[in-house]
Amino acid sequence: MLRTVLRLSLTGVLLSSLAAHAQARELDTAFGEVDVPDSPERIVTLYEGALDASVAAGVTPIGAIATRGGNEVAAYMGEHIDTSLLEMVGVARETNIEAILRLEPDLILAAPQLPEEQYRLLSRIAPTVVPNTTGFSKEGWKDESRLFGQALGKEAEINEALEAVEQRAAELNERLSEADVGGTAYIVRWMPAGPMIMSSELFSTGVLASTGLTVDDQGLVKEGSPHSDILSLENLSLIDGDWLFLATLNEEGQQALGAAKQSSAFTRLNVVQQGHVVPVNGQVWSSASGPLAAHTILDDIEKALLP
Repeated sequence: MLRTVLRLSLTGVLLSSLAAHAQARELDTAFGEVDVPDSPERIVTLYEGALDASVAAGVTPIGAIATRGGNEVAAYMGEHIDTSLLEMVGVARETNIEAILRLEPDLILAAPQLPEEQYRLLSRIAPTVVPNTTGFSKEGWKDESRLFGQALGKEAEINEALEAVEQRAAELNERLSEADVGGTAYIVRWMPAGPMIMSSELFSTGVLASTGLTVDDQGLVKEGSPHSDILSLENLSLIDGDWLFLATLNEEGQQALGAAKQSSAFTRLNVVQQGHVVPVNGQVWSSASGPLAAHTILDDIEKALLP
């Protein structure tokens, strides 16, 4: 069925995009040089960081994928655009090719490590930009944002957005230092099966570290993994630092966290007794990336540590 749809649809999509490709720019991506139109108008994002960067640069895509644990994009995006204008074309690990075809995009912004087979299929629909990012890195999201900005023809806008994040983080770092607030911090995603400590090399841990806190993962996260295995409640003492940021993705995770808070293993933690447990939205802290998500994280840090 999918092959039939592609044969019938690709010809029309390709012909309609010839004019856009006539004046194109060349970008260096994970799959080599890609020609992108000078002024793309119909953008589909298949990566939360791509959606964030696009909106931060002043562009509203026509299609996007749903956030992890949800059926729509992350709620924080609603503060910046009318999310009802976005057509959902899949989730993080499953793209609806037919939905993308219907949108007739002239540019697709995809996630790092996109499988080559899927890339070949998508690139037949429209120029597809995949960041050449390997592994996890605290600063990698900035390079991704810059590439997406270049693809959109919005280099100046995305650089301005990134500079605003760095300036705000530096200012918050100074304020926390002056208030003598800081120390060690852990980010934990609480799932229905239990807690997982997030890698110290992720987007959110990098933003948190930029404010002056020492973010650790206790060596519990395997190289190349975003988080540890599920921790037992008896091992919660491993993440008993000065601050604990607890992220949940959905209602089931929230219920599991609520149950854990009734246990003595949780209540006897020093960080709990000090009142330094900070509930945060997992859609942002453990799934999103980009300038707008960074500001949301900085908002959470400021409210929690400088009330």
